[in-house]
Amino acid sequence: MNHSATSRAPGRVELLGNHTDYNEGVVLSAAINYAVTARGETLPERRARVNSEFSSEAVDVALDGLDLLAGESAWANYSLGVAVMLREENYQLGGFSVQLESNLPAGAGLSSSAALEVATARLLMKLYSLKIDPLHLAKICRRAENDFVGVKCGLLDQVSSIFGKKGQAVYLDCRSEEIDNIPLPPDTALLVFHCGVAHRLVGGEYNERREQCFAAAAALGVPALRDVTGEQLEAARGRLDPLIYRRAAHIVGENERVFAGIEALRRGDGKAFGELMFISHESSRTNFENSTPELDALVEIARDEPGVYGSRLTGGGFGGATISLVERSRVEEVARGIDAKYTARTGNRGRAYPCESADGAE
Repeated sequence: MNHSATSRAPGRVELLGNHTDYNEGVVLSAAINYAVTARGETLPERRARVNSEFSSEAVDVALDGLDLLAGESAWANYSLGVAVMLREENYQLGGFSVQLESNLPAGAGLSSSAALEVATARLLMKLYSLKIDPLHLAKICRRAENDFVGVKCGLLDQVSSIFGKKGQAVYLDCRSEEIDNIPLPPDTALLVFHCGVAHRLVGGEYNERREQCFAAAAALGVPALRDVTGEQLEAARGRLDPLIYRRAAHIVGENERVFAGIEALRRGDGKAFGELMFISHESSRTNFENSTPELDALVEIARDEPGVYGSRLTGGGFGGATISLVERSRVEEVARGIDAKYTARTGNRGRAYPCESADGAE
């Protein structure tokens, strides 16, 4: 008899700590109340059948010898990769079918890929009674993206989707793997604004920035940029290639902003935290060059909007969305104001997503 189950995994917003994860740094994120839902059942034959509402292309493949899919079926790689990694770690996994649904905007930098991985993993755990520690599960899902799909992301996205808590941010130390939850000011809400230009990480920009960061660490003689302070970086500036210096300045500054942001949140100081978000975005624009004119316009507009504490790009950048910390009572008003001004300035139609920090996968 086939067994059936349902799982759900939220997307995330990165609040501070842009591209710090693969530099063994620190980051603050939040799971949000937009998610991927996976409904599925066991199959007697050793096959994986994956369907989704966001593609007309259904996938039906043999579990043995799974290879990366291309073209219209490539979206299924995130689910299939999870099955591959579970089997590589000797978890007993038979055939399965899964139907995926999502209200997460794809291409917004809200980690719909990690949510898809985590939702699939949680479903397979339920279907096949697998016992997996939550942090180890996050690592399995990351391996699916790193080793199967080929995007060299850090651990942030999967940890956020698993360890999120309503009303709280998720702190991750990517070196020690310490995870904590920090309360967000109760009178604030989160506002995601998609700029209307899709965020695509399978392109070369993400991996290029990663290599530049590693080159900076090597030039500075440290294992990772986590080991560099702002003062040390400034002292070494004269012997660094200017481009490599700017990349390092972004990462080093982001780590420092995360620690300052935690202090602000513990004081309940949304205004101080918001100012760190604005500074973070400016560093993305000038040092890391992973912003776009559309994202810059959204942040500039948000800065002048009453009720906005702070705003910045969220996720990898190169398109996608901004995240703003907003007075809870004004979030709808702010969303309308940014929407009208952004369209007037750029001619693009963006889309606002007022959201809340949410509990992790279930």
